[in-house]
Amino acid sequence: MSKPHSALKWLLASAIMVPFSQSAYATTILRLAYAENSQPVKEALHYIGKAVEEKTNGSVMVQFFPDGQLGGERELVEMTQVGAIDLTKVSSGLLESFSPLYGVFSLPYLFESEERFYQVMDNPDIMGQVYRSTESQGFSGVGWYDSGARSFYMTRGPINTVADLRGKKIRVMQSETSIETMKLLGASPIAMGQAEVYTSLQQGIIDGAENNEFALTIARHGEVAKFYSYDMHTRIPDIVIMSTLTKRKLTPDQLVALKEAITESVEVEKQAWKVEMEKTRELAQTQFGVQFNTVELAPFKAAVQPIYDKLKNKPQIYALYQQINQLTNE
Repeated sequence: MSKPHSALKWLLASAIMVPFSQSAYATTILRLAYAENSQPVKEALHYIGKAVEEKTNGSVMVQFFPDGQLGGERELVEMTQVGAIDLTKVSSGLLESFSPLYGVFSLPYLFESEERFYQVMDNPDIMGQVYRSTESQGFSGVGWYDSGARSFYMTRGPINTVADLRGKKIRVMQSETSIETMKLLGASPIAMGQAEVYTSLQQGIIDGAENNEFALTIARHGEVAKFYSYDMHTRIPDIVIMSTLTKRKLTPDQLVALKEAITESVEVEKQAWKVEMEKTRELAQTQFGVQFNTVELAPFKAAVQPIYDKLKNKPQIYALYQQINQLTNE
């Protein structure tokens, strides 16, 4: 873990003043921090605060630190590990570096449809083991949010075939599987933080990136990358995580109420996501001038087959992949 930055030092110092043992009449304050996010995710996170307050008659309240006030997603995970914050939401792509099981969501073309994706994410037998896989590191997953399908967007023309990616420098998340996927597709993967992408596209440091459509408008990447090509190579969910230390703050009833609020927030986010995504596509076209196209998926799937051929060498992920495959093929 990196040395605590100033926000973490402040939170750790102030956290000492908040007793873990709460009287029957005290209000327990949970700290929820998040980086920059789409509006549906923000709505869902703030729903948690309202719902848990109502469900506990005000004995649990949520204090929010929004929009990267306390740092990026990796910093927020580290704060959650030490209990400086109680809850946060991060990409499962980032969590791959904490637990290999999260790497299953980076497997290319794993889900053939949104329906199949939801079927897996709402399955407690599959997701329970994934959520618990980081307990020894001070946090666990407690819910998930839709983050759409990731596709390519480029500065100098659309991606229509695998050949169009050859030699192109593509920004990816710091994910071993994502990096390997780009290499198999013939691209040169460049791992970098989201905050660096706009300038890198603008200056030609990278030729394109891969993300959902919100990146075009919220991060304004559509100002410099005008071609969005739907190959939908991954559906990498966002994960709500909770500090292991937070359980010491809550009574059993309060913990149940919090988990209920988080579960309800998943449905809030799903519905809001669909509405906002339609608006985002229209905005990207009309105000940013982005052109959208679809691709023939078979050649792309064939190109990344070696990832699946080697999956047996990763027993944990392979077993989880088999479970997912069985569920989605039933």
